Amino acid sequence: MRYALIGCGRISTNHIKASINNDLEIIAVCDIVPEQMENLLKKHSLEEAKDIKRYTDFKKMVDENELDLVSIATESGKHAEIALYCIEHGIHVIIEKPMAMSMQDADAIIQKAEENNVKVSACHQNRFNVAVQKMRQALEQGRFGKISHGSIHVRWNRNQEYYTQAPWRGTWKQDGGALMNQCIHGIDLLRWMMSDEIDEVYGVTKQQFHHYLEAEDVGMAVVKFKNGAVATIEGTTNVYPQNLEETLYLFGENGTVKLGGKSTNNIDVWEFADETDVDLLNKGLEEATSNVYGNGHTSLFADMIDAINKDRTPYVDAYAGRRALELVLAIYKSQKTGEVVRFPIKDFASIDMKGQF
Repeated sequence: MRYALIGCGRISTNHIKASINNDLEIIAVCDIVPEQMENLLKKHSLEEAKDIKRYTDFKKMVDENELDLVSIATESGKHAEIALYCIEHGIHVIIEKPMAMSMQDADAIIQKAEENNVKVSACHQNRFNVAVQKMRQALEQGRFGKISHGSIHVRWNRNQEYYTQAPWRGTWKQDGGALMNQCIHGIDLLRWMMSDEIDEVYGVTKQQFHHYLEAEDVGMAVVKFKNGAVATIEGTTNVYPQNLEETLYLFGENGTVKLGGKSTNNIDVWEFADETDVDLLNKGLEEATSNVYGNGHTSLFADMIDAINKDRTPYVDAYAGRRALELVLAIYKSQKTGEVVRFPIKDFASIDMKGQF
């Protein structure tokens, strides 16, 4: 399968690693900064691969090559434009989170993909974490019983150096704040586990320490789901002095699970009324990861390749990406209006928050 990567920044190494692990034929890489491409290829011992083309213009790359699959790892504000161009050229796409910065763009991606019979996968790779998969399996087996409530806590650190490295970070047009960038993975997991369908959200966001940014560095929300369950969200980049945890709790009448670690990669609590010997193996499970991005990119790529080959829906499809984006934007809208936000929301974008802080 002929593959290309657009965007060679911080997260791109996970994409290249996943493409290598899945035996994709790397046709090209693209970045507006040539040094970024060379640094990435060198990191993966591909700098001598003369057959890997380098581009600074993604449209030229798409126009000049026959590609089956492209992954998009640019600044968030460019995701939709690039994805739509690839889709219109019949290329399947993996889009880093968030899949877009507005509901309008997310809907356009879904519509164009369906019109062109193109597969789209939103890169919420933590769904493939071993701990997350075990929680999901127990949920699908009905072991929790009726769900009471849940919560996600993303307690991380991002300092000024991180934002200086890439000036688009923390801007409403290209990035959003802690909820949109760092916490959307956990927000995706929470909504997925709690049945997806939401009635309303009330949220508060603040800019406490990162006054050189446009966007928030902490956000809190209460979510009411259509199935009667409730949930809380806490996301921040204000934890001193380094990343603390990403924890996901799920409380049911017959079970309690807490996933922890730096990125929901451990099982801290695993208790069920119908406990078996297999449950004893799950207690204390720890999946080793080299960074907070985890190991899921390789699995997400493998699933996408299989979805293309078998003409099925990817495990993490465009609708999943849309739902995660919708929940973040609903929290933003609640902060802006000071009111509870009813679902669904249709016309809201991160840029609508400009001047909030």
